[in-house]
Amino acid sequence: MPTSSPKSNPIDPNQSPWHLFGFALRHWREQVRNIHLRPLAEEIHWSYSLLAKWERGEQQPHADAVKTLDARLGADGYLVALHTAAEELDRLRRNTLNTASPAHSKDEDMERRRLLQLAAASAGIGVLGAAGEPVRQLLDLSFGDQHRSVEDWELACADHLHAINTRPADQVHNDLLADLSEIQRQLHTAGDNDRIELNRVTAVLAAFHATVLVRLGEPGSALRWYRTARTAADATNDLDLRLRIRAHEAGHSEFGLHDPATALRLIHSAQQINGMTARPSVGRATLLRTQAKILALLGRHDEARRTLQALIDLVETSQLPVVLGFWDSSFNPVHFTASQVFSAAGNEAEASQAQEHTLASNPHGYHTPVNLRLHTAWCTVVNGGIDEGIRQAATVIDSLPDAYRNVMIMETARRVLDAVPLPQRERPIVEEFREVLAVSA
Repeated sequence: MPTSSPKSNPIDPNQSPWHLFGFALRHWREQVRNIHLRPLAEEIHWSYSLLAKWERGEQQPHADAVKTLDARLGADGYLVALHTAAEELDRLRRNTLNTASPAHSKDEDMERRRLLQLAAASAGIGVLGAAGEPVRQLLDLSFGDQHRSVEDWELACADHLHAINTRPADQVHNDLLADLSEIQRQLHTAGDNDRIELNRVTAVLAAFHATVLVRLGEPGSALRWYRTARTAADATNDLDLRLRIRAHEAGHSEFGLHDPATALRLIHSAQQINGMTARPSVGRATLLRTQAKILALLGRHDEARRTLQALIDLVETSQLPVVLGFWDSSFNPVHFTASQVFSAAGNEAEASQAQEHTLASNPHGYHTPVNLRLHTAWCTVVNGGIDEGIRQAATVIDSLPDAYRNVMIMETARRVLDAVPLPQRERPIVEEFREVLAVSA
């Protein structure tokens, strides 16, 4: 065991940035690398007692020593970044100590303590971007805690959507959490007018985070974030936003969030919101789109087709605005919905036409093209081409790197398997595909 332990010589990372640095240094030495204090001091050619003082936050280590420690402990730059941030925080705090009002200082101390706790909790993450976020927020606080404008937040929403569409889900959720934490701080001090716009952004970011959690197979957390998204949307009194968020949640029910019957109840509840039928909107279109897809999953194909036609009628007679993450400028959402509705019913000609139209619009990201290919396989199996359809689906999954095989894609692949009639499920190719899905789960 290491000669120094947190139990015998505890460090409070909330006391100061240097105590946080010492806490992180000890974590990497003891918990990650399991190196004794004295041998480490001998390796880096610094005094044993001095290294102990750095860990206790009693003295500030030299930058050269930190670089050596970071390299020896394999901290991938985290200790160097934390040391740089601690130095800057010390300098800024000294410069602003005499100018801050007592009330402001108290608020900043509380916020600084909270962020130090977050940074301490992330000390062992080992991913510089994620682990360094609380330190970045501490620096923002020391620079005067300047809030981001609504325009900046709208740009952030677009950036997160791009990340969701193009990157593996496990690379996206930390960034979303960082911005959700930051906007919560801003909401705490916002005026009434800004609060409405910030609630609007919060609703969208929370829904985006929920969809990432769905992709990661965390339905419980996703449901809680959707509840947050609904609450934030309701606080804006924006009817269309309220409908969009509810449709977004219902739409993800088909990937394990709710059972289909519950999802239909959610849609029905949203449709009862006062003013639902007042005018065409993206919210109404998104609800219809979600309803059509869920009805198709339930095998209620005639109802699904009628709902799809209602969606087409609404879109063709309206000028719906572009709403990032919910509706784009093309007919793409309608065509993609039609692909699922017709594929589930085994209508190969209309499904193929819908898929061609969707791809012609050059959809952004990897999800849509992958799902369309799985729709093709689904339709093939529904029409009796079991071996061919399973082979098509297996080829799609095999072409995806593991990081992109998220729950939503794998659930769509599972529909291909579920479409195989029970008497045919012992066929070798079906058994092999079942194993592929089990391994990727």
